[in-house]
Amino acid sequence: MTGTLLNTLTVAAGSLVGLALGKRLAERYKKTVQQALGLAVLYFGMTMALEEGGNAILTIGSVVLGGLIGEMMGIEQRLASFAAWLKARIKSSSPNFVEGFVTASVMYLTGPMIILGCLEDGLTGGISILSIKSLFDGVASIILASSLGLGVLFSAASVLVVQGALTLGASYLVFLREPVILTALTTTGGVIILGIGINLLDLKKIPVGNLLPALVLAVIGAMIF
Repeated sequence: MTGTLLNTLTVAAGSLVGLALGKRLAERYKKTVQQALGLAVLYFGMTMALEEGGNAILTIGSVVLGGLIGEMMGIEQRLASFAAWLKARIKSSSPNFVEGFVTASVMYLTGPMIILGCLEDGLTGGISILSIKSLFDGVASIILASSLGLGVLFSAASVLVVQGALTLGASYLVFLREPVILTALTTTGGVIILGIGINLLDLKKIPVGNLLPALVLAVIGAMIF
């Protein structure tokens, strides 16, 4: 769990720095920072989605079917409701609390580094991959928290719970290291991250939480086909 604990701490620390900076920034600067991050996230997502060796039909099918399943399950709504409950519990006045929590949680828990890092941590105790992820997430937390506020800080709990579960169950998830499965996860995760970038740019509101089942479908599809 060392790598996950490190990742949780960097997200929390980065968020605290971002919150402190956000109080000093005028609203127009916050907007510029958010738009710059949105463009960076779009670039990152596109790079993942166009991973060499990816199966476009599998990726598209996983995202479409996963979105339908997520809509039926109401994942985005459940995440938003939990964030709203959390906001009420701590009596936060942050206007973007829910958006910050959902955006950061999905962004930090999508992509191949979480799979490889948790497997490395759980199977060998190594934290090299999660150390790199921790650095990226810490920097992203500074930028996100400066514009989206306190909700980003509480996404550290999402990292702790999800990555902790993957780490503890690593011995049962070794099959995820297969190149074809990792590629499917990467391309599908890239499409989801593209949705986050679009949201940050305020181009259109995409319920990215509802797309999360696509990752499971991508794994199943890669194993079958």
